Amino acid sequence: MARVAVVFALLALLMGAILTEAASLNGLRVRGNTIVNGNGEVVKLRGVNHSGSEYACIGGYGILEGPTDAAAIQTIASWRANIVRVPLNADCWLGINGVKPQYGGSAYQSAISGYVQRLSDAGFAVILDLHWTAPGGTPAKGQTPMPDRDHAPTFWQQVASQYKSRTNVIFDLFNEPYPDNNAWDSTAAWTCWRDGGSCAGVGFQVAGMQELVNAVRGTGAPNVLMLGGIMYSNSLTQWWNYKPNDPMNNIVASWHSYNFNECNNANCWNNVVGPLASRIPVIAGEIGENDCTGNFITPMMQWMDSRGMHYLGWTWNVWNCNSGPALITDYNGSPTGFGAAYKAHLQSQE
Repeated sequence: MARVAVVFALLALLMGAILTEAASLNGLRVRGNTIVNGNGEVVKLRGVNHSGSEYACIGGYGILEGPTDAAAIQTIASWRANIVRVPLNADCWLGINGVKPQYGGSAYQSAISGYVQRLSDAGFAVILDLHWTAPGGTPAKGQTPMPDRDHAPTFWQQVASQYKSRTNVIFDLFNEPYPDNNAWDSTAAWTCWRDGGSCAGVGFQVAGMQELVNAVRGTGAPNVLMLGGIMYSNSLTQWWNYKPNDPMNNIVASWHSYNFNECNNANCWNNVVGPLASRIPVIAGEIGENDCTGNFITPMMQWMDSRGMHYLGWTWNVWNCNSGPALITDYNGSPTGFGAAYKAHLQSQE
């Protein structure tokens, strides 16, 4: 009986730790250039992307890729991650443009909701990211330069309505904008980014970031919003100047950085990203490198740590280490060379 009592006591302590961690990531909101929880405590978000839900459904063979049960989530947690970014497909969410019923609409929404619930139960924050969308009757089978006005606002109205009571959930309004033919820093690109409409380099009517912010806030959702810059979210040159109006003042900049991007060096970080991070929170929603090492991400993470930034590695999928790039070689959490560097850094943090 004594052993049984000890076992139950340990289980109670474990559950208490999980619940405490979950509570610490509830009530997320922006305060200055930090993100705080419902208790007003500054939080540091470190985690992984888990790809699959943007493409399996439109491919007609599934919804989530790899295991997403409680055990799989604890494997992610063992790296000392506390946030997972889940890429979404607008066609699959809305059940349109030929998506099979078993993988779209209510079935898709239910699968995503279940994964969000399991992550939340384990104490994680979650980013829901509009990864793939397409205009009109075109199936959303890849990345477009900007979100379309046909479906993206409706998508965000529905997502926001469903998750507005979950304040551990962050909305990433569009994965990687690249208007004006992938310009690094043009007025046309930034104007399109904010205002939408008819845009250079985009063959459809665009829903700009202001329109998507309005779509979310029109539901009453208070969730933190991530807004990626231009040039595949790598350029933040005029992000502050074109920042949309948010009546809740609860938006952050999203930045993607890989070794093959334009802004892949300390000079760019110090002159472009750093000044913005001193004014508003910056979440590096995707970081990685295509050489299976940590030579790029390690100094970049150290640089971001010194500025209180947040980051997520791409990706928690069993893909090729170079072309993914992938963090793991199997779903037991065995790291690739790149993943080993990322895991070691996460585990070195407080």
